[in-house]
Amino acid sequence: MKYYSTNKKVTGVSLQDAVVKGLAEDKGLFMPDSIKKLPQLFFDTIENLSFQEIAYTVADAFFGEDVEAEALKKIVYETLNFDVPLVPVAGSIYSLELYHGPTLAFKDVGGRFMSRLLGYFIQKQSKTKVNVLVATSGDTGSAVANGFLGVEGIHVYVLYPKGLVSPIQECQFTTLGQNITALEVDGTFDDCQALVKSAFMDEELNTKLKLTSANSINVARFLPQSFYYFYAYAQLKKEGKSENLVMCVPSGNFGNITAGLFAKRMGLPVKRFIAANNRNDIFLQYLQTGNYSPRPSVSTIANAMDVGDPSNFARVLDLYGGSHEAIVADISGVSYDDRQIQETLKGCYTQTGYLLDPHGACGYRALKEMLGENETGVFLETAHPAKFLETVENIIGKKVEIPPKLQEFMKGTKKSISLPKDFDSFKNYLKTRII
Repeated sequence: MKYYSTNKKVTGVSLQDAVVKGLAEDKGLFMPDSIKKLPQLFFDTIENLSFQEIAYTVADAFFGEDVEAEALKKIVYETLNFDVPLVPVAGSIYSLELYHGPTLAFKDVGGRFMSRLLGYFIQKQSKTKVNVLVATSGDTGSAVANGFLGVEGIHVYVLYPKGLVSPIQECQFTTLGQNITALEVDGTFDDCQALVKSAFMDEELNTKLKLTSANSINVARFLPQSFYYFYAYAQLKKEGKSENLVMCVPSGNFGNITAGLFAKRMGLPVKRFIAANNRNDIFLQYLQTGNYSPRPSVSTIANAMDVGDPSNFARVLDLYGGSHEAIVADISGVSYDDRQIQETLKGCYTQTGYLLDPHGACGYRALKEMLGENETGVFLETAHPAKFLETVENIIGKKVEIPPKLQEFMKGTKKSISLPKDFDSFKNYLKTRII
């Protein structure tokens, strides 16, 4: 399958080039030429399939023309060696727990899939070495770093905003060493993302370095996130509760909800989507006004959603042909401030015994307020509450048990390099690290 840029100046790009380049030369994001509708038989029998079987069917629709069947199957099965349980929380509201992978965050799926797909292409191009640049507001960095750890021919640079990720998130990508370098940027996530994008556009860097991104900018990162929408539907269908399905997605850079919109285009019967924001509500304002006005992000307790200019808005716009009317027909939005997030997290725990993280709290509250009669709501619980330990413990007034996986990360020693937020400093650093 070929890929084109959302800015429409680059077309006919192979999957391999789209994955290795990350961002198109015209600064647009890659989109597949077509989105295949899956056969009805797949949906008729989906409740009888495993997570891996479902994911392979979806992956084959995107990548099957470019990756040998056995190789693709191996990539999928190695990526998804953990479950994604659907947990009833209250009434017709379910939590899809996406945090049972190695770093206890939903981005494990995209990070692990991309590392294996990129590794596959590197093996086909003998002696190719690739530098992966990834900006993170928290969980992307840990998922990508751990997904690529030890992969031959690849070095990962994780850019993160100083003091704006949780201590546990930080230790998940700053303690690894090997082929992972953590860059602590004196700025916001938006500054980190701008540095990555500027690097891709810099002619000198790109002649000396083979650069790619592992943010949801990259098609190999965001497309696999469609897998768990299908799996959620399969679990609900098994219980006879899959009609009038509403998916609520805590949204920051909008890769997650974009993957859900792709799933709907492939035939998944989702009635509608809700994008749940924190105070960084740029997309909500677009829904309300039709005007997209990015602005600097503000810091919140749901830090992974602290994004003031979500990259994947370009994909959403492209998917709907630029039609505001079509977008609002499928997606509604809401935003919550820190007080409301705290109130929701504590209330849910007190009333149901279910412990949310700050991002999941946005999704849960949105469904509580916006779910209609005879609708079933699923919100994506994107990270384990222990990753935001101090915040969550202060809210509920109780100790939160730290899973063994996180305890292991906390034993490591922080290794990071401090950088200012200007591009020249970042560029000069990269020029000293040519591999």
